[in-house]
Amino acid sequence: MSPELFRAQLARLTAQIANRPLEPQLQDWLNTQHGSESETFRELQASCRAGVADGWLCAREAGGIRYGRIFKPDAELNDFSVDVVDMQDIAGPHHVHPEGEIDLVMPIDGGALFDGHPAGWVVYPPGSAHRPTVSKGRALVLYLLPQGAIRFTG
Repeated sequence: MSPELFRAQLARLTAQIANRPLEPQLQDWLNTQHGSESETFRELQASCRAGVADGWLCAREAGGIRYGRIFKPDAELNDFSVDVVDMQDIAGPHHVHPEGEIDLVMPIDGGALFDGHPAGWVVYPPGSAHRPTVSKGRALVLYLLPQGAIRFTG
């Protein structure tokens, strides 16, 4: 696995969600079409695990959270930025999603939850805010941010 192949996987996915409103229907669609039992999920999870193991994902660490923005928003990714975090039983910094946020939750420990959600997709609408929290174990979380927009409040 390489960053270039990972980018191609994400470009195929973002092409399917470009220009769709970030609302509960998108979360439902993602979990139906690309949920935790899908080939898409397995491929992205394998890519993220390989990227972490190879050191090109989650290359930074602060406050017990490994993280990193692997891709800035651009046309190939339909103006989404891509970040991946590695968290274990911890809450991250509070932030606002000016344009919304799409998260892929990939537990490393089978029962790990992200903001109370198991493996799969979580969609936050524009203007929403949270303190991202992984509980009951360790998980990788992939973040897609429209235009890369995020505002930390702490």
